[in-house]
Amino acid sequence: MNTNNKWWTLLAVCVATFMLLLDVTIVNVALKSIQDDLHSKFSDLQWVVDAYALTLASFLLTWGSVADIVGRRRIFLVGIAIFTAASLVCGLATSPLMLNVSRAAQGVGAAAMFATALALLAQEFHGAERGTAFGIWGAVTGAAVAVGPLIGGALTDSLGWESIFFVNVPVGLIAIGLTAWQVRDSHVPRPGARVDWLGLITFSVALFCLILALIQGNDKGWGSSEIVGLLVAAGILLGAFVAIEATVRQPMLDLKLFRKPTFIGASAAAFTLSASIFSLFLYVTLYFQNVLGFAPLATGLRFLPTTLLSFVVAAVAGKASAHLPVRALMGFGLLFVGIGLVLIDVMVEPSSHWTTIMVGLCVAGLGIGLTNPPLASTAVGVVEPQRSGMASGINSTFRQIGIATGIAGLGAIFQHQIAQQVTQRLAGSFEPADVQTIAHGVTNGTAGAVLDQLPDQARAVAVSAMQESFVHALGTISLVGGIVALAGSFMVFGLVRASDFVHTRQTGAPAQE
Repeated sequence: MNTNNKWWTLLAVCVATFMLLLDVTIVNVALKSIQDDLHSKFSDLQWVVDAYALTLASFLLTWGSVADIVGRRRIFLVGIAIFTAASLVCGLATSPLMLNVSRAAQGVGAAAMFATALALLAQEFHGAERGTAFGIWGAVTGAAVAVGPLIGGALTDSLGWESIFFVNVPVGLIAIGLTAWQVRDSHVPRPGARVDWLGLITFSVALFCLILALIQGNDKGWGSSEIVGLLVAAGILLGAFVAIEATVRQPMLDLKLFRKPTFIGASAAAFTLSASIFSLFLYVTLYFQNVLGFAPLATGLRFLPTTLLSFVVAAVAGKASAHLPVRALMGFGLLFVGIGLVLIDVMVEPSSHWTTIMVGLCVAGLGIGLTNPPLASTAVGVVEPQRSGMASGINSTFRQIGIATGIAGLGAIFQHQIAQQVTQRLAGSFEPADVQTIAHGVTNGTAGAVLDQLPDQARAVAVSAMQESFVHALGTISLVGGIVALAGSFMVFGLVRASDFVHTRQTGAPAQE
């Protein structure tokens, strides 16, 4: 076996990770074009992101367990193949339903890659080299976030939104060839091992019920029998999932891992980072395009300072995690994210220039860069090597649950705030029935059609009220996201500790004290 295999493994994992994260950031920039072309409602736009995150979160634990049984490289290859094929179908989509179903299929493939990526690195790299490998992986993560909006904007402006999915096809084929050619397979056989299908079903359906309730709550009514039923079902199924995992012989989520406070802290960090800043990116993108009027490429350019800062800091934090306490890196990272989001609420006004929001975004970007690399190494550093697939899957699951629930939860607050503010600002200027029609149009994505029916002067008043309401709602969800990130910071400082790491000297786990 070539002694350079570990570096080929790092390259293959980075290519696949780059493709996945590129897809997420590209989609955000193209959402308005998708909405216009496919005549999508606001809830459809949420599902473009959440359908992907939902299936990714649902299948991560299962793929991680399967990878530990049949081989990590094999599952990694399966994931790339599914993701690449689903990307092709996304580009061919002719309706919101077709696009969202294809995005869900993408999530299934992405889950296989995410569940095995860190485990593949952990099996190849040890000692100081592990910190270097995770640092490079973290830098690639930042790079994908950095260039995603630019590539997405350029492709959407020049070739249409479909091209943002088609670009995954050649990259996916390259990743498949590289993995099959050079990546070494590794797993520890477990006689009689089997997939926890009952756990998969209860977990997936519970998440689906929760996300569906959050997305439809404003339209259906939070006290409606449908929404209450979905929330109750989600709670019952999550309880059943925990009971199943506590009793089955081979659970996909081993609850014993949560006996280690550091593992809880890492899971909390993964969830709160995604539920705060990464979920907010969708609404910041809509702010750039719907309020400030920027085209997709121009929007991508305005994300560049934040993402480049995240990229640079991630590279430094990856190397620093071998010498500095990861508790400090993650804790202060989430603290910066929280402060950045609070600054958006404090500073951004309806009359603000785009540079105003960049202050908060850049502070949050610094926090992202500090948090990501040590978070990745901590997730697999507190378990035995043969459990790294499950540990990696659990950490990535919490990331995706954070995105899915964050998008839906912040979206519910966002829609409610906009409807409330539009109603208040237009009261007295329009008939009550017209006010409700405009408010409903803003929240369900049909505002353009509603505005077209108004006289010029009335339209100008309505547009002004809508933009002011949008900025107010953006500030509110930024504050909520900031509180979530700050809570994650406090949990990291309180839970992460050196004694929970396994074989610190042998595996090169990052410094703690």
